[in-house]
Parts: sequence; C-alpha cells; structure tokens
Amino acid sequence: MVEFLKYVRGYLRIRVSGFSPERFMNLCSNKGILLWKIEREGDVYYMNIHLDGFRALRPIVRKTGTKVAVLERCGLPFFLPKLFRRKAFIGGLMLAVAFWMISSLFIWDIQTAGNYRITDDVFHTFLREQQVAVGMKKSELDIGALEKEIRRTFPEITWASARLSGTKLLIEIKENDAPIITQQAAAEKGSELVTDYDGTIVAIIVRSGVPMVKVGDAVAKGDVLVAGNVPVYNEDATVREYLYVDADADIWLEHAMSFSARLPFDYIQKEYTGRTRKRFYLRIGNHEWKMPQESPFLVYDSLIRESRPLVFEKLSIPVYQGSYTYREYKNVEHEYTLEQAETMLSEKLRTFLASLEEKGVQIIEKDVKIDTNGGSWVISGQFTVRETVGRSVLIEKSVIGETEVDE
Repeated sequence: MVEFLKYVRGYLRIRVSGFSPERFMNLCSNKGILLWKIEREGDVYYMNIHLDGFRALRPIVRKTGTKVAVLERCGLPFFLPKLFRRKAFIGGLMLAVAFWMISSLFIWDIQTAGNYRITDDVFHTFLREQQVAVGMKKSELDIGALEKEIRRTFPEITWASARLSGTKLLIEIKENDAPIITQQAAAEKGSELVTDYDGTIVAIIVRSGVPMVKVGDAVAKGDVLVAGNVPVYNEDATVREYLYVDADADIWLEHAMSFSARLPFDYIQKEYTGRTRKRFYLRIGNHEWKMPQESPFLVYDSLIRESRPLVFEKLSIPVYQGSYTYREYKNVEHEYTLEQAETMLSEKLRTFLASLEEKGVQIIEKDVKIDTNGGSWVISGQFTVRETVGRSVLIEKSVIGETEVDE
C-alpha cells in the first residue's frame, strides 16, 4: 500500500554528488524530506525522492554545494501526461470501457443445471417461448415470473432457481425422482405382454400374469403372450372378477429375419487440387461480418476455425473471430472392384450382426450371398434367430353396471 501511495504522488530517482552529500541527506531529514532506496557508489549517492520534496531542494543544494541530477521520473503525475498525448490509445480505451459498460446491461450466456429428463433443447425452446434469450436486457427479465413459469410448465420440476451472475443467467432446477402419475395412468390396472414378430415359442417362464401360449406354439405379430388380467372364479367355475397385474415373463421366440444392403458400381470421390483461399470474419452473437469476396473457386468446400478473445470470454460476451478456408477440389468418378465391394458389404453385415449380439439375439441359421442388381452390388441374408420377446402393453378396464370388461 505504501508503494502504491508513492506511485500516486510521483517520485524521482536522483544522483547526488559534490562537496558533502552526507550533509545534504542530513538537511533533507531535518526538513522532513523523505529519501529512500539510498545507494552509494564511491562519492556519489543514488536515491528516490517525492516530487514535492524535490521542489524544496534548492536551498539545501546551495548550502551543501552538491549537484543533483534527475535520472528517472516515476509515478502517476508523469504517466498520465504521456498517456493523454496518445489520442488513439485514449480513444480505444474509452470505446472499450463504453462497450464493457453497455454490454454489462445485457445477458450474453444462459446456463442450466439439474435437468436430466428434460433435454437442453426442450428447455431452451421453452426459454425462447418466454422471450428469454441471449442478447436481451437484464432489466426485461422477471426472475420470479420465470421461476414460476418453469414450475408450471414442467410438473416434474419440484424446485427452480434463476439468478444473474454478471452477464450470465444461471438456471438451476431439481426434477422429481418419483414417476408422474397422470389420470390416465391411475385408471390403468395392469399390463400384458405381446409379440412383435411371427414365430414359434421355444421357452417361456412366467413370473406374473396368465400364460396364453406354450412351448411349440406358433404366434403372429400382436398376439398376447401373457395376459395381465388374472381371473378369480366362483365355486361353480364362473369368473367372479379379474385381478389386474403387470405381466412379467421371460419368453424366447424363434423367428425369421432378413438383411440387405446395396452398393452402387460407381462412386464419386473428392480430389483436392491444393489451391486454397482464406476469408476472415467477426461474429457477435448471431450476427456475422465477413470480408467481401467473390466465390473463390467453381467447386470447393470450407473449413471453419473460430476463437474467442480472452477478454470477451472472461466477460461472457459472445464476440468471436474466425476464418473460412476454402479448398478447391474435383469430383472424380471411380468404380468399385469385386474385392472392394465384398469388403464394404461384409463390413455392413458385420455391423448388423454385432447390433443383434448386443441385443442378446442368437443366430441359429444364416444364408448370405452377394450379387448384382440394377447397377449395384447387393448383399442379402436370411437368418433364423432366437431372442426374448414380450412388449408390455397397458390394460385399461371400465365397469359397465356390475360387470368388469377389458378394453
């Protein structure tokens, strides 16, 4: 702090030589003139002195017969005049300060936290519908109304908090861990398992519900495999009522599956000529300014490189600089050989089979061939597979008079 105050007042680095430098320093001390960082080289002394103290040295110099030379001027009183002589620098500094002050009145970044089931895209779409977006004035944002609207629009959100931090809008939410039960879901009392394929049942283990098929039965797509309405019988073997449960079972089905993929004989490949052009741009928010330039080549693509100056990143202001690199290329036509076609189509088949294995599908039989058809290489395969099936479907029930029926 002391050094800072010395800098504000301004000081000089001086050299004292002559008849009696020691007496010079003693008289300065008697007059209350502060000297510091005193160094001696032979009969010459170097020291620092405040600007106002230097102005009071004349009688002391006369009395002691010494010579005083100024070596260096330091501090704010010397820095400011130099600064103000640089008009371009001052103008740029004033513009920067004005830009910072104006930009601090706006929201330049929106961050959300705590949303797991609600995607960022859905949440930001909601914010746009509420007229909350990057570039809006802070004064136009009603924090309380926004928090209330978030809870009203998303019933699964139990807590919401919005706050401003500099030029950032920070929104934190907490989602309900328990599932939301709608009126429709409350009326549903159970579920059943249905098949999505035609095939033959090879194994079935039922843990809950009523099995509707057995091993060896042929089933069609949409058939009920395990029912979720369990009948309760009277003594005369008539159904008194149904108890509704969630059907649960492990069911293995053997069924047919097919696969096919095509690869044209000819294909177009880019071949770059090595000629490039660059075009620089400045982007502020969603607005972009480019250097004027005609189309660089007849056929080309481009690479974009963008960076954010550190000062704007620290202030969360969306100012970016970047460049487009245009690369000229030619479209050259090639033809796949049989070996290339077999390699590429076999890779597609391997990807398909790997996806089946990830789902736990067992391949019992397969018949694969590669042929040509309509100007393309074609790979086709017929498979017999075994996999677990049983898609859960909700059961709705309604009461007509005193009789329960399923819909």
